[in-house]
Amino acid sequence: EDPSLEKHFKGHRDSVTSVDFSLNKKQLASGSMDSCLMIWSMRPQMRAYRFVGHKDAVMCVQFSPSGHLVASGSRDKTVRLWVPSVKGESTVFKAHTATVRSVHFSSDGQSLVTASDDKTVKVWTVHRQKFLFSLSQHINWVRCARFSPDGRLIVSASDDKTVKLWDKTSRECIHSFCEHGGFVNHVDFHPSGTCIAAAGTDNTVKVWDVRMNRLLQHYQGNAVVNSLSFHPSGNYLVTASNDSTLKILDLLEGRLLYTLHGHQ
Repeated sequence: EDPSLEKHFKGHRDSVTSVDFSLNKKQLASGSMDSCLMIWSMRPQMRAYRFVGHKDAVMCVQFSPSGHLVASGSRDKTVRLWVPSVKGESTVFKAHTATVRSVHFSSDGQSLVTASDDKTVKVWTVHRQKFLFSLSQHINWVRCARFSPDGRLIVSASDDKTVKLWDKTSRECIHSFCEHGGFVNHVDFHPSGTCIAAAGTDNTVKVWDVRMNRLLQHYQGNAVVNSLSFHPSGNYLVTASNDSTLKILDLLEGRLLYTLHGHQ
């Protein structure tokens, strides 16, 4: 059936930068330029939690796979791990020297990968809460970094107009995709781990095969694409764009399926 607007949440005092569902879909986390993190309940009449701690805009949020933690990255150069309960306690990770744009848990919940305007991608252990290593070949801000579903690879997207693929064990850059005509805002792995999708300021979404390192699909839009996400089946891609819309792309047929209007 056609998508329809189900809920909308109000409470942030400035632009919302990032949203993520918990695994059980009962909660939604959001980060905002107001320096706060909010945890919203999908159940009616349940109040939202507001977490205060970051000293500047929150750029990214993500629930851990278990749902017991929420990671956030901020313009205050720190990463925080929050316990999503009434207390809203958090621990602070400090190693980046500029705005943290992206946080992502590995699928086993053991590791965290972060991307920053300091041009590095950093990997951390979640339980020992320790910085492990940096990946530093990008020559401009890194907007996004993601683990592959099996945790062996890391993909990163940067304002240097490249998408880089890294081997987590050897910490080497295996491949650079350089065909974007603008900054690359967002990148993510297909659930199968065999390909990635990247969104750019050149108004495009590109899908790459990471085994053959070749371009599989190319979608030309008419506005900057800020973020994207694969459907769990791997058959669809949802994108968010500067034209105030979300778009659902059918990857099997290689075409636009729906345009969602709702944001102003």
